[in-house]
Parts: sequence; C-alpha cells; structure tokens
Amino acid sequence: MRSTPAPHGSILLIDDNKDGLVVRRSVLEELGYLVEISSSAEDALKKVASSGFDVIVTDYKMPGMTGVELIQRIRKLDAKIRVILLSGFVDPLGLTEENTGADSVVAKSSREPAHLVRAVKRLLNRPAARKPPGKQADRGSLRTGARANLAH
Repeated sequence: MRSTPAPHGSILLIDDNKDGLVVRRSVLEELGYLVEISSSAEDALKKVASSGFDVIVTDYKMPGMTGVELIQRIRKLDAKIRVILLSGFVDPLGLTEENTGADSVVAKSSREPAHLVRAVKRLLNRPAARKPPGKQADRGSLRTGARANLAH
C-alpha cells in the first residue's frame, strides 16, 4: 500500500521475463514513476486488488493466463484502470485495443521503450474511462492455439 501518491503516477509492470521487467522499471523510474513489478498474472491480480495503480503494463504471453485474459479480470476489479498490453507479435496476432480490451497495445521491439513511455504519458494525461473489449475478443479472434503460443 502506498501512503503518498507518486509524483508522476504509479505503474504495475507484469511479465514473466525478469530481464524485461528490470529494463522497463528502470526506464519508468528514471522518469519519476513509482513502479511495482509482478512476474505472474496471479500475483498481479492480488496487487491490483490491494493497491491503486494509475497504469498497468502487461505482457501478452505468460504462463497460466494471457495478457488479454488478465485484462478481462483486471477490468472486473477496476473497469477504469488504464492498461497497456505488450507483445512481440502484435501484428501477426492482430492485437489491437479493440480486440484486447487494452487502452494501448505496444509492440516489443528496439523502439519499445520510447513507445511505452509515450503510451504511459498519454494514458496518464487523459481521464480514466474504458469501453469493454470489442465483439472480436468475445468471439475468440485471439486464438489460444499455435499462433498465440508464439507471442511473448
């Protein structure tokens, strides 16, 4: 639990890749954000339920639960929380804000840090409000089969 708000906002980073967490955390903390990390979706859900975050950044491919499934569960806890989805396969899987329920989708690439920072700043500068994911996500447009297993 936080006793005082972060000067620029609080962020929860979720990824089973610990190296990715360390790099993203460093970048965001250098900009003044208070950053907590979680290496599993289940742990992240506990943190979301017990602490208030301004932004959640989650990987798509994780053991036990995809980022899209995690976003759906987070939205049940707090429908207005801002969420960024990260994946190394945004284009091949067709991941979009509309079919994932995320407020922003960022591709993992060499330009990811700049895109992530831009997405965080954009989301923190707008009122918290989120529409439910589009019908495509409900119809299973994001497969859990072989293509989805490629995502990070």
